[in-house]
Amino acid sequence: MATPLFLRNSLFPPLHHSFLPFPKYSFPSFPSSIKSRPLTSTMMRGSEITEEVSETKEAVNVDTKKKTIFVAGATGSTGKRVVEQLLSKGFSVKAGVRDLGKAKTLLSNDNPSLHIVQADVTEGSAKLAEAIGEDSDAVICATGFRPGWDLFAPWKVDNFGTVNLVEACRKLGVNRFILISSILVNGAAMGQVFNPAYIFLNVFGLTLIAKLQAEQYIKKSGINYTIIRPGGLRNDPPTGNVVMEPEDTLYEGSISRDQVAEVAVESLVHPESCFKVVEIVSRTDAPKRSYKDLFGSIKLT
Repeated sequence: MATPLFLRNSLFPPLHHSFLPFPKYSFPSFPSSIKSRPLTSTMMRGSEITEEVSETKEAVNVDTKKKTIFVAGATGSTGKRVVEQLLSKGFSVKAGVRDLGKAKTLLSNDNPSLHIVQADVTEGSAKLAEAIGEDSDAVICATGFRPGWDLFAPWKVDNFGTVNLVEACRKLGVNRFILISSILVNGAAMGQVFNPAYIFLNVFGLTLIAKLQAEQYIKKSGINYTIIRPGGLRNDPPTGNVVMEPEDTLYEGSISRDQVAEVAVESLVHPESCFKVVEIVSRTDAPKRSYKDLFGSIKLT
């Protein structure tokens, strides 16, 4: 039977609360030296499939006291959770936001390890490099375009915005990049052209195609990446365990934003996540597995 999903960041805000069938078809701390892959310069931010509906966090023994992580899209529904989990694990966080005034109400300012900086991924890599700074050890991209009438918004944010972040990292020598993307980005190649979710998200600005192009750019950039493709996003706390599969595998299922944020943070401390694309959902009947095992089960891309 079909699994109902909400679709967030659609063109029309009321659609955020509309059901749509989603049929069946599912750093040790940062490595000091990593082989870079050759760069191919092909110029290429983000709608998400989402659903309205706590997993115990694993203890990770890693020295994170001097690690600074830049989070793009830090005031978003998932970005805020990424910031919170980074801080809880002892990282220093630079929260990249477009609106400083709004950020102060959405992010806690009383943590000395949190620094809020103005950063708009659509303004180019030079300004982003200034915001990220030479003291950042990694970048987590949790951006998402705002719904509206601009059909180019997904490309400005999910595509060019992500590319700008990657180029800013290259300018600074930041060699760790985590992207939160979406399942079904490569739906056409998976035979999911008629999947309602794939159709819906691509009708308004070709959102998933924009995301896929950004993923391809990251893979060719030479940067040490982890691309995370979550299923339908839920705002409620986790109700099951994380299921992790290789790219172009899952086409149904959902997951709590808390778990998506957790996977993003855990990818920073597990070398098994490097140079990989992982797709994630949560299931109540799935066994509890360590993130070392989960990431380790996925082959290099």
